[in-house]
Amino acid sequence: MRPTRLDHVALWVTDPDGIAGRTHDLLGFHEIERSDAFILVGADARSGKLTLFTADGPRTAGALVEIGLRAPGLAEQEVVELGDELRLRLTAGDPAEPADIDHVALLASNPRSARQRWLELGFELAPPAAGGVLRARVGPTFVELRPGAPGSPARPLLNHLGVLVESVEEVERAGSRPELGEVELVDAENTVAAFVTGPDGVRLEYVAHKPTFSLR
Repeated sequence: MRPTRLDHVALWVTDPDGIAGRTHDLLGFHEIERSDAFILVGADARSGKLTLFTADGPRTAGALVEIGLRAPGLAEQEVVELGDELRLRLTAGDPAEPADIDHVALLASNPRSARQRWLELGFELAPPAAGGVLRARVGPTFVELRPGAPGSPARPLLNHLGVLVESVEEVERAGSRPELGEVELVDAENTVAAFVTGPDGVRLEYVAHKPTFSLR
């Protein structure tokens, strides 16, 4: 299983409409899809997005340290807090490109073994970030593994990371891949997905678009 890019970061939040509005003001994100359970926001349906699931509060960051986004036209780096312990680190992006996810920083009880597990799950080896922070890569996006104990909060902020794979058939074969561990397959209207558990309990979704895929 070789994912091609990070499709979305899914979060449990108490005020999805408020957070969606703030991402519009900061990044030009718009509502791509809405259901009774979540709002999907992003600059473009095929760029990195945020899935905002409605949940009771208060939320606890747990494994998630921050989400880094490349923001077109930003003059200098900026860190913003959106509530529910959700922290965005905004860095300058290409003015000609839509805002996209640069990195997701996670706490890892053992960063070296966590990186190895992400590699087994199809991510690629990446050079360390500043300060020697270990990283893995999927497409243009990095997962940073910062030393620390994520704990087991009753109401975590992070729901899962979602990565794209090339074909529905590849997702459907996931159940026969022993290196993935226990696999949960979900067949939805526009996608087929396989959910697995990564390092420190972080959930990972492999998702492929069906021919009916028509998000804006």
